[in-house]
Amino acid sequence: MVRVPLTPEQIEAGRRLGALFRETRAGRDPASVALSAGISPETLRKIEMGRLPSPGFGTVVGLCAALGLPLDTAAQVWLGPTDQHLAAG
Repeated sequence: MVRVPLTPEQIEAGRRLGALFRETRAGRDPASVALSAGISPETLRKIEMGRLPSPGFGTVVGLCAALGLPLDTAAQVWLGPTDQHLAAG
């Protein structure tokens, strides 16, 4: 299976999502957050730095649960301001 390259918009969405997770973590130990989310600390670091701009759905759900962040908030951030109408429909 060949993976289609991400678009610049998808890469930017991943950066926004990573920044949200980093800000929400707000000083909590990355290793404990990662463990609670069921991922490695390295994966968390890559997501937060935007180097993994398209994390799997289960990873996003796990991070939201570990951080006490509503999944809808993460979805809104990923969609960005120009796609907000898509989430409402």
